[in-house]
Amino acid sequence: MEITLYDTVFPDLNLLRQGKVRDIYDLGDALLMVATDRISAFDVVMPSPIPGKGRILTQMSRFWFEMMEGLIPNHFITADVKRFPEACHPYIDIIRDRSMLVRKAEPLSAECIVRGYLSGSGWKSYLESGRICGMRLPQGLQESDRLPEPLFTPSTKADIGAHDENISFEQVENMVGKDLSARLRDVSMAIYERAVEFAESRGIIIADTKFEFGLINGGLALIDEILTPDSSRFWPKDTYRPGGPQKSFDKQYVRDYLLSLDWNQRPPAPKLPPEVVENTRRKYEEALRRLTGT
Repeated sequence: MEITLYDTVFPDLNLLRQGKVRDIYDLGDALLMVATDRISAFDVVMPSPIPGKGRILTQMSRFWFEMMEGLIPNHFITADVKRFPEACHPYIDIIRDRSMLVRKAEPLSAECIVRGYLSGSGWKSYLESGRICGMRLPQGLQESDRLPEPLFTPSTKADIGAHDENISFEQVENMVGKDLSARLRDVSMAIYERAVEFAESRGIIIADTKFEFGLINGGLALIDEILTPDSSRFWPKDTYRPGGPQKSFDKQYVRDYLLSLDWNQRPPAPKLPPEVVENTRRKYEEALRRLTGT
């Protein structure tokens, strides 16, 4: 029976950081990144885990990291627990299939979002101003419309309990410099375009996605996760109809449930009903099966 993991407690390891989903341990020369079954929405961690979610995220990230290696290096070393340092071995049964050994990186302070369709906070921004991150869009677009071309729409990287905020490209330039900002934009667009072409051949539309980057020995690299249902909007291609919200294989289902409640999107978050937990797990599993065949 699969272990459901909400928190990790590894007394012999040095816990460096606990994120919304991942617990990261400092192993000296490398990091151990463990994907738990926690799920967040509106930048708040839910009290209810999604069984198997950490395993799904890890398998999917490994799949995409391998596909994108020709475009940009990444921090992945191995997911084979037998190759992990000896200090990790007492915890192998817990971390198997849901952890990665990764290179240390200096994370960049901006999150790199690429949008191919008008949804989420992008749709909200368009309704309010006709713009996304300062970029004006054509009039008369509907919710979930495919954009004339993909947009690079960066955001801040919020702490747990805080909300990410969309920022302009000029703000990214002020944060990391002009040359590195251009590189972030160009490689984000290239990854998105390659992923979109592949995913559509598997019956999935990637409406938008979020990348995180860092510097490893001074060079730009992909870090954290990539193109998972946590960081992307995955829509089934065969039911896509612009003009409103779409069916999805991602955590939009959880967001929609939470929006039906009288909750202010601040901690503490409400518990998720069993049917919401199970349906979310099935959506994540379906995304993994369609995209990777596993």
